[in-house]
Order: sequence, then structure tokens, then C-alpha cells
Amino acid sequence: MERNIVQLAVWCLFSFFQVCNGQFPRACSTAESLLSKECCPVWPGDGSSCGQLSGRGVCQDVILNSSAAGPQFPFSGVDDREDWPTVFYNRTCQCLGNFMGYNCADCKFGFRGPNCTERRTMVRKEIFRMSSAEKSKFIAYLDLAKHTTSRDYVIVTGTYAQMNNGSNPMFADVSVYDLFVWMHYYASRDAFIGEDGLWRNVDFAHEAPAFVPWHRYFLLHWEHEIQKLTGDENFTIPFWDWRDAQGCDICTDEFLGGIHPTTSNRLSPASFFSSWEIVCSRPEEYNAQRILCNGTSEGPLLRNPGGHDRSRVSRLPTTAEVEMCLSLTDYETEPMDRSANFSFRNTLEGFADPQTGIANQSQRFMHNTLHVFLNGSMSSVQGSANDPVFVLHHAFVDSIFEQWIRRHRATVDAYPESNAPIGHNRGYYMVPFIPLYTNGEFFAPSRDLGYDYDYLAETGSIQDFLLPYLEQARQIWQWLVGAAIVGGLVTAVIATVVGLACRQKRKFASEETQPLLMEAEDYQPTYQSNL
Repeated sequence: MERNIVQLAVWCLFSFFQVCNGQFPRACSTAESLLSKECCPVWPGDGSSCGQLSGRGVCQDVILNSSAAGPQFPFSGVDDREDWPTVFYNRTCQCLGNFMGYNCADCKFGFRGPNCTERRTMVRKEIFRMSSAEKSKFIAYLDLAKHTTSRDYVIVTGTYAQMNNGSNPMFADVSVYDLFVWMHYYASRDAFIGEDGLWRNVDFAHEAPAFVPWHRYFLLHWEHEIQKLTGDENFTIPFWDWRDAQGCDICTDEFLGGIHPTTSNRLSPASFFSSWEIVCSRPEEYNAQRILCNGTSEGPLLRNPGGHDRSRVSRLPTTAEVEMCLSLTDYETEPMDRSANFSFRNTLEGFADPQTGIANQSQRFMHNTLHVFLNGSMSSVQGSANDPVFVLHHAFVDSIFEQWIRRHRATVDAYPESNAPIGHNRGYYMVPFIPLYTNGEFFAPSRDLGYDYDYLAETGSIQDFLLPYLEQARQIWQWLVGAAIVGGLVTAVIATVVGLACRQKRKFASEETQPLLMEAEDYQPTYQSNL
């Protein structure tokens, strides 16, 4: 009953607001836009392209970064995602000031108000610290997004070549939620090479430096569009702190769905999510037919936590492993892919052992552990965002990244400028987002982007200030201990020599000339001064 009331209330609320979300702006999905290669839609506020008359933005040429990519993708001109987004558009809106969006209609993350001048910082909560009303609202919002067609955005269902170089547009409607599922699929799908070739060793969102900033923007975009869909500008996505968890404690009907009592891999019929249909989950079928995911339903949401291959994942990550990961000082190391050693990014992503920092291709760790452990829709890279657990999981991964930034006082200079796998250099535009953002723009502290995490906000500025120094002390603790021991020994030797000398002197001094320091019964030795 409570579920139905919340859902009805949200649907009623929705009727007052417009939806604005996505990847390919509907206004840019025409043959005219594709042939002209221009995506600079009008801002309704003043009727001008990109809101130029109001100083919101301008329509300008896309300037690509020229830094060399790594050798992992030895091709050029074969995939629509190369030099994003110039295969489709070479002119887009460049928003000014605190404005953003495909037509500069929105405020940048961390700003609000009619002119986007008011700063604000949202705080993301751990899901078990949310009130009952907040949990119900979050679940209802997800369900609303799943069943609401995006008004302003569409997905592309064919390659640019299949669209006859733009003269025959191939786009489809999709729900607000599934739009984000499609984005995750599109960024990580395999590349078509020639008539029947396939290249699997390519991913514009994983297995390389962009993994963290790509998902940081992805979550911010998701959060922002849920706010717009519902009209609730105070909404924030929660996170699931899975450190030391013994199982999927959010996999209950109260939260994100329990396990079906009789059918393996299915969700409990009492859950909101038991009726959800997934999309973009059949990569082998798409590859065989040389097609793209078109957003049609492909069966129920699947999940079977703990029913995975235990030779690849033996348990969920521990607090100690997270701390070891955070201690790594280099964000990225050569060759900047899943074989990188002592790389914070590769260790956080889960291709390196968090106890050693050494890459290990036979097992999965950290972020990857949760995907394997849930053993269902989450376990397929391209379709993993179908499961709402994805949002909570990646929000916590993002919080670990935020801890690392603060602990090491990292700046964008820590992010590699060149020689990363294709799509992962600092200045590369993130696939498949429009408006355009580079990887480097979201390698930034969360507070600069208008949000924080409750357990990080509670630590306070003093700890933020001390963390870098504590980390330095941790790295040289052996030397500090050694110096203390040596210093103690030297002090003891000197004290012994002085003591012997004084005792010898007192032996020959007359009692009449000895100074009276204190009465014997008043003297109590203390080590506080020595310590």
C-alpha cells in the first residue's frame, strides 16, 4: 500500500515538470543536423541558439585534443567514438559562466538560481542512514525514471555509416533510466572493424585512467536529471558502504529487492524492481548482427548475490584493503590499462590486488568484486547499469576516489595528459556525452562540483589538513622508529655517564657542603618530563 501511494504521488508530481536528460539531443537527431554536423539547439528562454542572446553560450567548432593515445587500439577512423563527437557533430554549444547543458539551459553542478549564481553543496547519504521517507522517495524516483520516456533526448541505434553518413537518421526513444543504461553500454561496447571484424580491447569508460572521472560525471548527470524529472532539487543519490559486508545487505525488499523464494536469479515479487525489464544486455548478439542496442526490453532484471565463481572472488572488500588502496600515491602508472601496477585507479577498479598493488588477471578485487558477486545483470559490463545497485555501488567507489584526492591533495596534473588508451587522455571528450566534457574536468574535488559524502563531511577540516602529513609519516615510520631507538640509546648512555660522575663527586664531598634539594619523603620520581 505504501509503495502504491508513494508511486502515485511521484507520478502526480511529475505532471508539473518537463524531462531533460540524455545523450543525443532530440533537436539534433534530424538529417539536417547530421549532414550539417551542427548540434546547437535553441534555448527557449530567449529563442537563440545556445542562449547566446542572454550570454549563456555560443555555438562553436569542436576543438579536439591532439595528445597521442596509447597502442591498445591500433586503428583510426573505424569507430564512431573516435575523436568524439566529430563523427556526428563538429559544432556544439559552448556554455559560459555557470551555465551548462546541450543548449546551456541548466546550471553547472554546484550552482542554482535563475542566473546560476547561488552556490550549494549537496550531501550524499549512506543508504542505511536514510530515513524511511527518504528511502521510499529514492525507490519511487528510480521507478518513475524507468517508466518515463525522455522528452529531450534519444539514443542512436545504428552507426554513422549505417545511417548513410547522416542522411538516414537511426534514433529511438528510451526511458530516462534506460538512457543511462544505454550510455554505459555505448561507452564500453566492442568496436566494429571492417565488414565482419571485431575489436574487444577497447572501452571508453573502463580499464584505464578515465574510469573514475567518467563515472563521476555519469553519476552527477544521473542525479541532476532525476532532480529535474521530479522537480526535487534537493535529491541526492545514496551510496552503499560495502566494506567488510558479509553479503548484499541492501538486497532486501525494503531496499533494492530481495531474492525470489523459488526462482533462481529473479527478484522477490514484493520488490519494486521485480517487474523491471533490462536493456542492452546481449553484446554477443549485437556483435553477430553488427547492430547497436536499440533500447528494447530483453527480459527481467537478474541478480543472485553470492552465486558467483568463488575462484575469482572469495569475499567482499575489507576496510584494510580500502586503506591500502588509498595509500597508493600514483593515480596511474604505465601502461595505464588493467595491467598497471601500484596504480590507485587500477587497484580501485579491481584489476590489481589491494593487498599488494600488483595486477592480477586471474581474480577480481575492489570495484570489480561487487559486479562479480551480484552474479546477474550487474555482472555484464555493458548492461550492468540495469541493476539499481549500480548507482549505490559506484557512488561509494566515487567516495573512495574523493578520499584519495583529499589525502594526497591531488590536482588535475596527476591525471595523464597523453599515451593513455584511446578515450582516456586528460583532454579527451567523454563518450557519449553531449554537452562535451573532458576527462580532466571531472578529476576534481567533489566540493568543487557541488556535493560531498556524509561520512567524509563529518571528518572535518582538521583531519583533511592532517591526512597528507599522517600519510607521509606512515611511509617513513620505520625511519622514525629507528631514529627514536637510536636517540634513546644515546640518551641512556649519556645519562649513565653523568650519573656515575655525579655519584663519584658526591662520595668525596662533605656533608656540610652538599646542597639540600628536598626532603626524602617528598621526592616522587616521574617520567613525564623524560617522555
